[in-house]
Amino acid sequence: MRPPVEAGPFERVDLVNVRAVEPGLRVEVRYATSNNFMGRPVYGRAVACLQRPAALALGRAHRRLAAAGYGILVMDGYRPWSVTKLFWESVPPSRREYVADPAKGSRHNRGCAVDCTLYDLRTGEEVAMPSAYDEPTSRAHASYGGGTAGERHARDLLRGAMEAEGFTVLTNEWWHFDHGDWRRYPVLDVTFEVIEGASPALQRGGRRW
Repeated sequence: MRPPVEAGPFERVDLVNVRAVEPGLRVEVRYATSNNFMGRPVYGRAVACLQRPAALALGRAHRRLAAAGYGILVMDGYRPWSVTKLFWESVPPSRREYVADPAKGSRHNRGCAVDCTLYDLRTGEEVAMPSAYDEPTSRAHASYGGGTAGERHARDLLRGAMEAEGFTVLTNEWWHFDHGDWRRYPVLDVTFEVIEGASPALQRGGRRW
């Protein structure tokens, strides 16, 4: 299986390190560690990248949340297509509701999806949500009515800030947000090693293909 062939036309790729756009963002890329549903690292670098318009919108959402005492903690951004394929092949069919079909590619593969949660600006602690990140249960659904009132409030606060900046939440994952421009970019299978090694411009805020 190879990445899907798409007709385009597409915008020029402009993946940027989200912290180069907004230094206040916290980044803990779970797929660069064993703290994920695979139980092992699947990324070679702990970096979160997005297409520039999505990264700028994420920065605005972060600053919007600061008024309520919160910041955004990023768990994932751009994801190489080969990792999406690995996820699909590694989970049973009953759990594929929670992974993208590599035959279609994902918003993550386009650099236009971000997995994120909140952290407390005062304490630096991650904020409790109705489910854990990547939990494949109904508790992860954006409309889940269980959990505590505080957890639901935090989840909805994050969603409101993200939607105000042009993101849409994934119905069954409260942490997953797609930027409105995702259709304008192609599915990519570029590794983080290539992105970081190709040009020091990434560290200054981006590089273009």
